[in-house]
Amino acid sequence: MEGNTSLISAMREAGFKQAELAEAVNAHLRLHGTEGTVSDRTVRNWLTAKSRWPHQRQREALEAVFGCTAEELGFRPPAAILPTIELEPPVRRRNFLTATAVAVVAPAQDSRPSRVGTSDVIRLRSGLDALMALDDKRGGHEGLERSALSGADDALDKVQQASFQRIRQRLFSVAADYTATAAWSALDARQLERTQRHLDRALYLAGMAKDPVVELRVWNSYAMLAHQRGLHTQAVDAGCAAQATAITRRDPLFASLAHARTAIGHSNLGDRTAALRSLGYAQEALGKTSSDEPRPSWIAFYGGSELTAMTAIVQDRIGDPSRAEAASHRALSSIPKQFRRNRALATTRLALAQLHQRDTDQACATASTVFDLMKGYPLPGRMRTLLGDFHRDLITLAPDARVAQEWGDRFRSEWSRT
Repeated sequence: MEGNTSLISAMREAGFKQAELAEAVNAHLRLHGTEGTVSDRTVRNWLTAKSRWPHQRQREALEAVFGCTAEELGFRPPAAILPTIELEPPVRRRNFLTATAVAVVAPAQDSRPSRVGTSDVIRLRSGLDALMALDDKRGGHEGLERSALSGADDALDKVQQASFQRIRQRLFSVAADYTATAAWSALDARQLERTQRHLDRALYLAGMAKDPVVELRVWNSYAMLAHQRGLHTQAVDAGCAAQATAITRRDPLFASLAHARTAIGHSNLGDRTAALRSLGYAQEALGKTSSDEPRPSWIAFYGGSELTAMTAIVQDRIGDPSRAEAASHRALSSIPKQFRRNRALATTRLALAQLHQRDTDQACATASTVFDLMKGYPLPGRMRTLLGDFHRDLITLAPDARVAQEWGDRFRSEWSRT
């Protein structure tokens, strides 16, 4: 017999096991004055479609738990079987049926449960995916930040309406993710004070949600914020905090990102040994990663290509620009096209590595392609700062070179345009 795929999907999204769903349904039944008799076997019968239409109270409880109708959960009512009754005079029969409808239907409508549940979680998460797709192309900006904060507010409003702790935790998780997205947008735009406020809020919400994935995301952004502020010891501490989150023990992809971020912190402190050791841990963890694991959209940027790009940063900062150049070329050959902003950042890193080898002409040519990659979009603040670093190093290393002066003219023109 075909299983109930709709209920299976809803349980997976809500994080319910069979016994946990039975407990949630029974809790709703007891709350409304009915004995909770749903067992693990009952849920199994629903999942296998052996039981296609639970009785009314169970259906109402399921609707409250998941926030959608029983039909949307894959249940189907049986064909109606009309009872055989003795015909009565039309007026008496009509009055009786009307009275019955008022007595039975009206209370059921008044007592219907709140519709806040899994369907709301799914809808809100789909909004996150759209924001992350926009970030991949354009980078952080105020419009994205405002949209993310609006999504967080929407999720938190629904927390107050949800009847069950499981759904409230899911909504807190979504709110934390939206707030972390707002923080990331502010960070990419180099709005550091706003970034700090959003990250503090996101970490609180992640704690309320008991969501280690969002916790790791927040610590990863804290490390980047500390770097932008020049607080490199704090960046290492934040990277270590990311490594300590529970998700790194369950999914090596997240562990790899945490180690790579820590490696950058060590390289900024000039600790070559620690930086290379952390890169080794990141590579080792990445080798254990399965592509089949379901993960949130914000982590889609990270993989072998991004680790290679981060390796280029570390190698340039510890004094190996030739290896940094090679790593940048490898990264650019494999970073997916949709990650336009990340490709532009990796291209700027390549230009820096070339410049640090005194290959001024090639470095300026490479850096100029960044403006072409981001054509049609303003340069995010973080990218503008990195290009400013290139310009500063260019003036320091080759102040009189004609190509440097030409690139400087274009840099100032593009800066004023964006």
